[in-house]
Amino acid sequence: QVQLVESGGGLVQAGGSLRLSCIDSGRTFSGYTMGWFRQAPGREREFVALASWVGGITIYADSVKGRFTISRDNAKNAKNTVNLQMNSLEPEDTAVYYCAADRKIASFSGGELEVWGQGTLVTVSS
Repeated sequence: QVQLVESGGGLVQAGGSLRLSCIDSGRTFSGYTMGWFRQAPGREREFVALASWVGGITIYADSVKGRFTISRDNAKNAKNTVNLQMNSLEPEDTAVYYCAADRKIASFSGGELEVWGQGTLVTVSS
C-alpha cells in the first residue's frame, strides 16, 4: 500500500529548477515531520531537508542551503503535502529523491524513518 507519493522528478540542465511534491493523500501521517532524502548512484542516502508539522521548523543540508526550499501544506481540509523547490541545480544534485515521514525530527539525523516514498529520479545535465 503506497502511502507517500512523490512527483516532479525529471531531466533538467544545470542551473535549472524542479519542484518535487510528496502527498499523503489520506492524511495518514498528520502530525509527522516530513522531508526529503536523496541517493546518488554509488553513494549512500543523504538527508536533504525537513519541515515540521507545526512551528514552521525547516532544516537543510549544507549542500542545498540557499538553493532548495521546503514547504508544507497541511491545512485542515487539504491533503498533507510537502514540496521541495530546487533552484540552481547542479549535476551533483542528480539522485533519486525520497520523501519520508516520522513523528520525531531527531529521526532525520539517523536516516531511520517510519515511512518512505518510492522515490523520484532527478537528473541534472551539465
